Amino acid sequence: MTNYPNPGADEARSLLGRNLTYGMLDSLGRAIVTGRYEQEAFPTEAELAKQHGVSRSVTREAVKMLTAKGLLSARPRQGTVVQPQVSWNLFDTDVLRWLLERQFSVDLLKQFSQLRVAIEPEAAALAARFGDERDLAQISAGLARMEAAERGDDDTLDADIAFHVAILRASGNPFYAQFRDMVATALSTSIRFTNRIKGRTANVADHAAVRDAIEARDPDAARTAMRALIGDVLDLIEHVETTKG
Repeated sequence: MTNYPNPGADEARSLLGRNLTYGMLDSLGRAIVTGRYEQEAFPTEAELAKQHGVSRSVTREAVKMLTAKGLLSARPRQGTVVQPQVSWNLFDTDVLRWLLERQFSVDLLKQFSQLRVAIEPEAAALAARFGDERDLAQISAGLARMEAAERGDDDTLDADIAFHVAILRASGNPFYAQFRDMVATALSTSIRFTNRIKGRTANVADHAAVRDAIEARDPDAARTAMRALIGDVLDLIEHVETTKG
């Protein structure tokens, strides 16, 4: 009797393997970022496989992915070791998520916002110079979603992210566009912070000023409006730190 390959079974096994790998990746990544292995050695692949009830191949793939994120490194005669935080890829969305899950930090929000204020105003200026009609339509669509969110007809965070990501893409510079995940993560933290401190979400009028300057093809005004937008969060952080001090 001839045995024919079963594409459906092969696909199911492949999907299961990926799910197990990403589940292990998430578990180990969170454990590393929360400091579980600061006082103990990182387990061997055999130990990890036994602890998590998975195959060595799944373990090896998860460790390889954590190494690519800068959390682990393999050293001769030392095995796999946890890297210091300065080596972590902070632009990796998983690493950012694990950091935020570890503990809400005003310092981390400040660092996010300092990076944003160095990037997004220039992206807005570039969008004013190079954005085409489709880019401008996406920016306006993001603003419309923010207005809808104010009425309770859209998600506040998703709408805010859509607006800022549209500007990064409208810059026409692929390097700026690559910051979309970092900006999305920073915004989620920022909105949680401003809601807790001031009981409000993003100021739609301030966002409209950025959109209007971009549509007017005024790079300087777009840069200034975006800097003011992000600077509002930095001013709030400084006020909180001064009050605590």
